Amino acid sequence: MKKFRYSMESILKIKLKLEDQAKLAYAAARNRLTAEEEKLYNLELKKSSYEEEQRKHTNCRLNIKKMKQLSEAIEIMKQNIRQQIAVVKTASQRLEIARIRLNDAMIERKTQEKLKEKAWQEYMMEVTAEEQKEIDERNSFNYNSFLLYEEDR
Repeated sequence: MKKFRYSMESILKIKLKLEDQAKLAYAAARNRLTAEEEKLYNLELKKSSYEEEQRKHTNCRLNIKKMKQLSEAIEIMKQNIRQQIAVVKTASQRLEIARIRLNDAMIERKTQEKLKEKAWQEYMMEVTAEEQKEIDERNSFNYNSFLLYEEDR
């Protein structure tokens, strides 16, 4: 009997490689989003510390210069936070695109694997049918030999 050979094995291998690349792209996008969220968190912490320092200075002796510097620093941090929120949003969108591409790659790979499984089942049915045919032929031959032997007796 011939050995099982899936005719589209090369396509399946390509789909597996594409899925692996999509996984790597997704991981990179996820890492990027995490890094950008971390930056945003740090900016918000810095802004909070400036606001806390400003509150402390309001309770103490009025230092106009220091208060003005803190107000400017808070405004700069607010602007940086707005920019970072836009960067996080972009990174999040890129992550979603990477997730969609990964999902599509997984679907394509699974489709190829199902086709391979179907081809394997068809191959096994052919093997079984061929084996059954051989058994039937052998039994038929044995039966005919038995009949000939009985006639000769």
